[in-house]
Amino acid sequence: MIRVGIVGASGYTGAELARLLANHPEVELTVATSRQYAGKPLSQAFPSLRGRVDLLCEDLQIADLVDRAELFFTAVPHQTAMSIVPQLLAAGKKVVDLSADFRLRDAGVYEQWYQAHSAKDLLSRAVYGLPELYREKIACTALVANPGCYPTSVILALAPLLRAGVIDPETIVIDSKSGVSGAGRTAQVGSLYCEVADGFKAYKVAEHRHTPEIEQELSVLSGRQVTVSFTPHLVPMSRGILSTIYARVNGAEPDLSELYQDFYRNETFVRLCPPNQYPATQYVRGSNYCDIGCKYDPRTGRLIVLSAIDNVVKGASGQAVQNMNIICGFPEQTGLMVVPFFP
Repeated sequence: MIRVGIVGASGYTGAELARLLANHPEVELTVATSRQYAGKPLSQAFPSLRGRVDLLCEDLQIADLVDRAELFFTAVPHQTAMSIVPQLLAAGKKVVDLSADFRLRDAGVYEQWYQAHSAKDLLSRAVYGLPELYREKIACTALVANPGCYPTSVILALAPLLRAGVIDPETIVIDSKSGVSGAGRTAQVGSLYCEVADGFKAYKVAEHRHTPEIEQELSVLSGRQVTVSFTPHLVPMSRGILSTIYARVNGAEPDLSELYQDFYRNETFVRLCPPNQYPATQYVRGSNYCDIGCKYDPRTGRLIVLSAIDNVVKGASGQAVQNMNIICGFPEQTGLMVVPFFP
């Protein structure tokens, strides 16, 4: 049994962490921080947690936190994390960071897409927290940079193809759709009900901050610099991401079934769809699964790959718990084997 804390517990990822940890047999949630709900139970912020996680939220300084847990999830915005994580590591704590602050290995790239980075010395220590690719490194680190939601859906979909050299990396086009929870819980005009309901729109076209994260990991997989066209869309639903990815095939039609089966043979949380069946967000809702399906189009010579995840589970908090399990030496599936809820 280990003690864990959530720094920034009043957002959607914080609530999802609390929900998952409430069912984890090896974890005691001992602290949850929130300025907005300080002195109030976390279940007041999220009534769904009533009777399961009634821990009082606290507005604490890091010095007051470090003796309360062995591992911390930092579920705070980018820039905020880079001021908190160094203090936790200096106190000998393990950290799974859900912000973007430690995902990009190149500080210059980070600063191009975000802002100045004040903890550059930690970038080389952070391990990108996609277990299907970096499990061994995750097990040996004290700092995991939990991946973004869009990158998780894209990287898992393309990894077998790029590793095998099946597709031309220069032809990758990514079309992704996300539920509104991806925008966070802070009130914004663009995510108000009347702004979203009955609509479907693209946003941050050719400028979304997950682009360099996607390119970083696809470049590692392909062994060359990869530049992609990435367009995210907002769908009027609360949860889920569906990514549809197009790329031209190198040579003859590949044996997709064998390729993906071999690559993900031992991966609990990647589910491969049977031929001529394709992922849908309603079939992964509330779970840590990533469903993948693909089809080769002989008329165009393109491969079409589709993936579906729950953006706040496998795209955020579920993957964070999966990383915690690896760091702490627990069976990787512990606390995460919930069946997706449907309808």
